[in-house]
Amino acid sequence: MRLHRLEIEGFGPFLDRQLVDFDGFADDGIFLIAGRTGAGKSSILDAVCFGLYGGVPRYESGDKRLRSDYCAPEDVSEVVVEFSTTAGRFRVTRSPEYQRPAKRGGGLTKQASAVALDEWIDEGWVGRAARAVDVGNELDEILQLSREQFLQVILLAQNRFARFLLADSKERQALLRRLFGTERFDDVQSRFDERRRAAENALAGRLATVMARVEEAERVVTIATLWGDRSADDEAAPAASGSGGTETRLEALRLALTRAEYQAERRVAEQDGAEKSLAIADAALVAAREEKKAQQERDRARAALEALDAEEPQIIEARQSLERARAAEALRATIKATTHAEDARTAAAAAEETARSAWEATGADLPDLMADSRDDESGGDAVALLEAWAADRTRESGAWARAAELEAAAPALAAELASAEKQVATASERVDASETERAALPAMLAELTGQRDETRRLADRVDDLARSHDAAKARRDAAVESARLSGELETAERRLSEASTALAAAQNELAELRRRRLDGFAGEFATALVDGEPCAVCGSTSHPAPATHTDPVSADDIESAEAVRDAATEAERDAAERFATVRAELAAAGARAEKRTIEAAESEVNAAAVAHADTVAAAAALPALDARLSEADARAVQLENERTESAAALAAARESLALIEQRSREAQESIADGRGAFGSVRERLASAEAQIEAAQALAAALAEHARRTTALIETQTEQQAALAASDFDDATAVQQALRSSAEQAELDSRITAHSVQRAKERATLLELELRTLPEDPIDLAPAEQTAAEARAAWKSAVDTANRAQSTAEQLAGLIDSAATEHARSADQQAEYEIIRALADTIAGRAGNTHKMTLETFVLAAELEEIVQAANRRLGDMSTGRYQLQHSDALAARGAASGLGIVVFDAFTGQTRPAQSLSGGETFLSSLALALGLAEVVTARAGGIQLDTLFIDEGFGSLDADTLDVAMRTLDELRSGGRTVGIISHVESMQEQIPAQLVVEQTENGPSRIRT
Repeated sequence: MRLHRLEIEGFGPFLDRQLVDFDGFADDGIFLIAGRTGAGKSSILDAVCFGLYGGVPRYESGDKRLRSDYCAPEDVSEVVVEFSTTAGRFRVTRSPEYQRPAKRGGGLTKQASAVALDEWIDEGWVGRAARAVDVGNELDEILQLSREQFLQVILLAQNRFARFLLADSKERQALLRRLFGTERFDDVQSRFDERRRAAENALAGRLATVMARVEEAERVVTIATLWGDRSADDEAAPAASGSGGTETRLEALRLALTRAEYQAERRVAEQDGAEKSLAIADAALVAAREEKKAQQERDRARAALEALDAEEPQIIEARQSLERARAAEALRATIKATTHAEDARTAAAAAEETARSAWEATGADLPDLMADSRDDESGGDAVALLEAWAADRTRESGAWARAAELEAAAPALAAELASAEKQVATASERVDASETERAALPAMLAELTGQRDETRRLADRVDDLARSHDAAKARRDAAVESARLSGELETAERRLSEASTALAAAQNELAELRRRRLDGFAGEFATALVDGEPCAVCGSTSHPAPATHTDPVSADDIESAEAVRDAATEAERDAAERFATVRAELAAAGARAEKRTIEAAESEVNAAAVAHADTVAAAAALPALDARLSEADARAVQLENERTESAAALAAARESLALIEQRSREAQESIADGRGAFGSVRERLASAEAQIEAAQALAAALAEHARRTTALIETQTEQQAALAASDFDDATAVQQALRSSAEQAELDSRITAHSVQRAKERATLLELELRTLPEDPIDLAPAEQTAAEARAAWKSAVDTANRAQSTAEQLAGLIDSAATEHARSADQQAEYEIIRALADTIAGRAGNTHKMTLETFVLAAELEEIVQAANRRLGDMSTGRYQLQHSDALAARGAASGLGIVVFDAFTGQTRPAQSLSGGETFLSSLALALGLAEVVTARAGGIQLDTLFIDEGFGSLDADTLDVAMRTLDELRSGGRTVGIISHVESMQEQIPAQLVVEQTENGPSRIRT
């Protein structure tokens, strides 16, 4: 990777746009970034890092003040980085988030962060990505270096590379993990731990299953008392008591199974014998019950026959009643017809009287005729006269129909007249209203225009206020998160303190046990001495004063204490990691909250929400206001057209009113002629219609009365003839003899049933009398008792046999299942041992004496290469005195080993910690280590070519000779076209490096860059 160009504006100490042309230093190969302390030398590297990765490391844990404090609200903040890799030449333009003046409405609004990536082609610069996520993905592919790797191999920030040399194993492991991406090995360790736990749980489950089934089988045997005589069967005793090995217990259970199977066979044979006895007893009981049932049936038949004989007189009477009912049935129709004719004549006479009353109520002028009709039973003349009168009156009322129609339409005509008058008034009002509206329209247009303009100014701020609202919510959420994390930090700190205390106690306990173990070795050895046998230490066969073993501590005690110590160490490490994580999260949350309290942040959110809601409402209302303005303009044109139309409509309405008034006068004259002396034409017509209807109804009633009288005389004649030909004296006797169909059917059924039942009972009694059954009642008690005793014996035998068979089957199943599971557990145990050993090795447990995890082992290999690469330069820079060495010594307090770095001093021939080096020696060693790290990381990233390198400060700690050595080393770095930038204020370096970027402050405060 090679940097070509850097542009900075409104960033850090730089206000005006500053240009850095790195290509201008290509011929020199090395250049110096000089300037007074605080002028902004390191800000150049901050700008490079911000442009490529969007962040500056030294601001991550505090206030992210990337925008220059010298910027006015309208000034721009922007960084442009132009670089090239093997993939091509690219340009990144990035701006941080800052406040700028609002385009509308005044005040400030948030300018969101922005980034763009361009690529150079033959035609010039073309855009490649413009969203932050897309630019990040593109740069990952182009640079092939993460930000951590970039800061370790290209941009060696102030004091950053010295941290790697002086870091402890834990911090060095975290850095190497980020650089080499070895998290996958930690995942491998986790997966193996999961497999170990799964295998352990599966094995435990299998063994528990075996034990559960063995114990269940032993419980079955105990309940069934199949153990036999324990004194005679020693093998059964362990299983019966639940002790002994699994194989021994299974063998004892198999012996118990043999006994259970033998007992089951015996119980089945006993069941068969009991079943035969039950069959004989049941057969005897069935025969006795049949004899008793026949005896009871005989006695019942005798009683039933006697009862039927007693009912014979009633049956004879029912038979006679049925015969008279059937004879009377032939006269039912004639008598019924006569009764119906009498009822019809009575109803016709009543209807005639009703019609006559209705006719007389109408006040018709035919009284003499009606008097004559009362004496004439045929009614023929009165009927003809009434029909003729009704026809004459119908013709006379037809002349009043037209007047009735006009009278009915009078309200409608009046309404039409009123409507016409209203139309004339409405047309007049419309003409007046149109003139009034035309006069008021200009003022309304002016008011709507003012409202539209004000609403538009408010709506234009919707995006700015939405971003302000989002920012306020983000600060509010961060403030809430910060408050929550503060509590978690206190908890994590307390747990870390407790874990440290527990670890110290475990270490003290382990040390005490080891001391007691050493002190008790003599007593432990003395317990093994035997009088007359030589001592294993001195060879003497006499032991006059052997030591006493008063405080025994075993190796198992030591191992248990070590396990407790290791667990406490792990707990402390976890607590420390949790404390660091929470502290980092709290710092990040505090930075996002921008020092707001929850109450202040919530207040800002509410205020921003109200402001945003107002502008959203304004944006929503703006189309309606525009529409109202357009409608008002169109209304002005429409009113001009409506004025002519309204005048024409008024003239037409007045003409229509005149015509309706004329029709109303003519209708009133016709209605007056048709009404006569009545209140209305409709009333006169109703009176005539009532008289006509009454005359017609009376004529019909007279005719119906005459017809019903004739029909009655005819039916009475037929009835008298039928009675004369029958056995009955009169109609009353027929009525008494009649029965309904249901009654006749019931009598017939009763007679038939009596006859059939008598024949049936006689046949039954005859058959039973032939069996010569005893007269005394038969006693079933002896046979039932015998059968019950046989059945109880059979049930007991069946239950005993079933229990014996079930016990044998259940025991056989449990033994087979336990034996099968026991055989499988052996293979599972072997598999578990392999997985456990592998998981412990990968995780740094058990026999792994250095407690190195798989990830630590891989990182240790990478660290060896880094140290080798560093020593190729450190030997020259230290004139052969110092060499870095990778150390895999066991780390203290249970920490992971394998990532240590010590310094070999050729003058003393000894190694010593890196912290013991002087300031200049530390700088040289750190520089060599940083360059070695850059070589290895670059190789791991795919052999990236590093054409640009920056080193920030540290040279002030070197003496003149050492500085010359460092300069020679840096001079070697520019071989092959590489450009090296050095930040330093050392005057001797300014003399040795002619190519310089000078950062200097202006009189007004902002800095500028001079080449």
